[in-house]
Order: sequence, then structure tokens, then C-alpha cells
Amino acid sequence: MHIAPSLPPAVSIDEADREARHALRRHKAIATGLLIGMAAVMLASYALPPGWGTAVLQAAAKAGFVGGIADWFAVTALFRHPLGLPIPHTAILPAQKARLGRALGRFVGNHVFTDAEVRRTIGRIDIAGIVARFLADPVATRPAAEALSAMLPRLLATIEDGRARRLLARIIPRMLGGPVAGQVVAGALRKLMEGGRHQEVFGFILARLKLVLAEREGALKRAIEARVHEQGGALVGWAIGASVARRVLAQINAELAAMEADGSDLREAFDELMRREIERIEQDPARAAEIGLALRRVLGNEMIQGWVRGVWARLRQALEADAVRPNGHTIAAFEGALANLGALLATDPAARARLQHAVEGVIAALLPSAQASVAGFIADVVANWDAATITEKLELRVGKDLQYVRVNGTLVGFLVGGLLYAALRAVFGPVAF
Repeated sequence: MHIAPSLPPAVSIDEADREARHALRRHKAIATGLLIGMAAVMLASYALPPGWGTAVLQAAAKAGFVGGIADWFAVTALFRHPLGLPIPHTAILPAQKARLGRALGRFVGNHVFTDAEVRRTIGRIDIAGIVARFLADPVATRPAAEALSAMLPRLLATIEDGRARRLLARIIPRMLGGPVAGQVVAGALRKLMEGGRHQEVFGFILARLKLVLAEREGALKRAIEARVHEQGGALVGWAIGASVARRVLAQINAELAAMEADGSDLREAFDELMRREIERIEQDPARAAEIGLALRRVLGNEMIQGWVRGVWARLRQALEADAVRPNGHTIAAFEGALANLGALLATDPAARARLQHAVEGVIAALLPSAQASVAGFIADVVANWDAATITEKLELRVGKDLQYVRVNGTLVGFLVGGLLYAALRAVFGPVAF
């Protein structure tokens, strides 16, 4: 089980700034104190007895003091005018804040917010696990299901739009009447046969046929009598026409009754016909294409489309009415779908991988515009800061480290100054320094 590492408590921005100010003041005091100490050593060295050691100490202290002053001037010039004097090329950061913001934005967008870094970060996040845990919580998925249900009427309204309706009227016959339509029909017929439902359809057709014969028995008798009269003459028609009609109808009814029985020859023949037709559709591309073309013609018929529109209109009304009900079937269906998706993500590694890949693909597609947006955002924020704000924010972040520059300049100046004086004196004798 994956356990998220414990995180330190969040620190507010104001508290972080207070700590940074305190640290900056402390380090400034150390650097300034060292500079003052170096000045004191320099002045005190003149009170010492003349000699080689005193001269080296004086030279080292002078160099350390000058190095400290130079680094103090350089560090201060980054943020403000030293001693408030408008010396050229000082207060560099406030004066160049717009250019600094653009450069900082480009750096973050092009070198920090990169495709490789984003993918690496996303790869370390268990996105599928997060989504699965969210979907497994009914308290969390209920509002999501309600939101989806509330969106359904608007979605249905867009589908019902005239242009969308005309587009669907053109696309649906092509989709359902395409090359795979025959295979779909064959699969549906095979499912019917496996459950024996095709015989129920056959029985329904027989029952309807018997009902039609019963309703039109009189008309059929007259038609048969007229045919006998036409073929055999008036005498034959008068003598046996009615009898022939009764016998024909009786025989038809008897055959239909025989067909209704399970295991009848006609039902077995119907089974065999269905099997052969299914095999033919599955194995013969030409037959499958014929089925697809027939479906396309049927679905393209204006009367059929009108009937489908009527069915859709009634279904849409029922869906819209149910979608606004708090305990409706639509919300329950969305809840069930979300729960099933969560279970799938929790148990199916392939589904988890597909989701992770999809998220990475979406982020990769959005990354170029996101980089430009991040760069522009940073540039705008920095450009809108006033001089005092940008000076404070930058100095709080890097000022502490810059005080080490002052400390190092003072100490390195002291050491280099002393060594340089000693080396020059060893070569040239007593020198002014």
C-alpha cells in the first residue's frame, strides 16, 4: 500500500518574510561589524611600534577595509543607491524590473517548466489512485453525479439543435449501414438463436398471420370463389366454389396450427435457415455489404427518421424530467457509473496506465501555451511591483547570501593585502602601501 510521506506544516508568507528579514538583519550586522572591526584594526595599527609586523598588519587591514567597502558598495548597488546618492548604474534591480521579469519568466517557462520535468513530476503522482479513491467515496461522487445530471438537459438541447439533428440524420445511416453492419446483424441474430428468442419472433409472426386470416376470412373466401368461377366457369364456381374456399382456408389454418407446435418441420427449417444466413453474413463480405446497404436505406427513409425523432423526443422529455429529480434514476445511473469507473481504476493496471498516459498527453498538448502563459504571468507580476516591493522581495531572498560576499571580500582583502605587501617588501625592500 502506498503511504504518502508526511509533510511539514505549512508556513504563511508573512511568517516566512519575517524570518527572512530577521536572518538578513543578522547577517548584515555580522558583515558590517567585520568591516568596522577591520577599520578599527587599521587605525589601531598606527599606534603600534614601527616594524615589519606592524607594516604588514597595516597593509592587510587597509586592503581588508577597502575590499569590504567595495563589496558593500556592489551589494548595495544591486538594490538601491548607496548612501542615497544617485550614482549611475546603481539601484540596478529596481531600475531593470521589467527586463528582469521577462528574463525570469522566460527562464522558468523554458528551463523549469519543461516537458521532461513536467512528465517526470506527473509520473511520480499516482493519478489513477487519486481518481479511484475519489470515485470510491459516495460523499464525493454524489455532487459529481448531480452536476453531470444537471448538465444533461443542456447536452440534450445541443443534440436537439436543428443542425445537429440534420447531421445525425446523415451520419447515423452511414455508421449503422457501413461495412460492419452485417457483422453486427449476424452477432445479434446469433444471440437470438442462443437464447431461443428467434422462435418467439417466429411464433409472434405466425400469431399475427392467423389473426389477419381470421379478420379477412370473408374477403379471402370471396376471392377464392371468384378465382374458381374464373377458371372453371359459372357452373363449377356455383357448385364447388364455396367448398373449395372453405377447404383452402381450413388447410391454411391447419398448417399454421402445425407450425405453432415446438419441433415442427417448419420451425426446424427456420432454425436451419437462420444458421445458414448467419454463417453467410459472417463469411461472405458481399452478403454483409448487402445487409449494410439495406439497413442504410431503411434508416435513411424519411418515415423511419420521423418515427425515430418522435421516439427521441419522448425519451428526451423523460430524461430531462428525471435529471432534475434528486432521487431520479439519472443521478443514480451517474453514481453507479462513477463507482464502476473507480473500481476499474483500482483493480485494472491497464486502465490505470491508460489514464496516466491520457493525462500526460493532455498536459503535453497544453504545455506550450502554459509555458507562454507562465512566462507572461511572471513578467507581468514583476513589472507591476513597485520599486520598494521588488527591492524588498529580492533582497529577502538573496540578501543573506550576498552578505557572505561582503564578509569574504573583507577577509580575502585582509589576507591578500598582507601577503602582497610581504611579497613586495621581500623583493623591493620597504614600500608604500
